[in-house]
Amino acid sequence: MDGNTRWIVGTGIGIAVTVLTVGIALGGLMVSQHAGINARLDALDADVRELRAEVRALDDRLRSVEIAFGKVDQRLETLERAILPAAAPAG
Repeated sequence: MDGNTRWIVGTGIGIAVTVLTVGIALGGLMVSQHAGINARLDALDADVRELRAEVRALDDRLRSVEIAFGKVDQRLETLERAILPAAAPAG
């Protein structure tokens, strides 16, 4: 092998090693970024679950208030019928 051939082969091997090293580094960086994104998505999922639980609790409380107002309305109608005289027929 003459000097030019050695230089070409050496340069080719150097370029291949550099490309491989950069590829591995970029792959590691992508894995790291992917793990960070997964962590953020897991935190977001937990927040959404917490919000859903709070909405369900508010819905239950609102349903209880609606039932209580219904009972108050029934009692008021009963009192109105018992206390207020019936309207005299027109005519």
